[in-house]
Amino acid sequence: MKQRRYTLRQRAESQAQTRQRIVEAAVALHGTLGPAHTTMSAVAERAGVQRHTLYRHFPDELAVLRACSQHFIGTHPLPDVHAWGRVAPGRRRLGKGLAELYAYFATNRQMIGNVLRDAEFVPVGAGFRQAIDEAARTLADGWRVSSPERLRSALRLATDFFAWRLLADTGLEPSSVTGLMTDMVAGAARAGRATGGRGSRLRD
Repeated sequence: MKQRRYTLRQRAESQAQTRQRIVEAAVALHGTLGPAHTTMSAVAERAGVQRHTLYRHFPDELAVLRACSQHFIGTHPLPDVHAWGRVAPGRRRLGKGLAELYAYFATNRQMIGNVLRDAEFVPVGAGFRQAIDEAARTLADGWRVSSPERLRSALRLATDFFAWRLLADTGLEPSSVTGLMTDMVAGAARAGRATGGRGSRLRD
């Protein structure tokens, strides 16, 4: 009985290792080729397994995509948006949030770019986009303006990966990119400042 349990445990561990190897192979290919250009055959070859072994763990490409997303987010967690909420709203929170977000963009630039590029063709990037939306909402909280739409639009631009990449590619230092976007959002908020009463105060 003990020998049987030992054999079953060994088999389970081997299967888990094979599954992990497949996921890591797929993630590597997504980072170089992109999800839309990664085939099941390429994943199997990179993982060193037969196609039937791959399909035993993942019945289709969607299952691979989901596993890759979970693995990548687990090993490359996004900035702690909830921690931003403990910082005074306005420029201080905005500067901290954008600096952390841009550092994440820079560290994971190729993967994020590939995923967002291919999102038109394969179901990827939804979790990332939701996280960015949450980040923008957290950064918007606390600004007192008469035109929230103007502020939200500015923050949508400031938290956009491709907007960040465009500025980063101009050769600006990371701190300068953060400063430029912070000034842009603060300027949009200031231009839409509420008038009259308590709402006239703008946190910046």
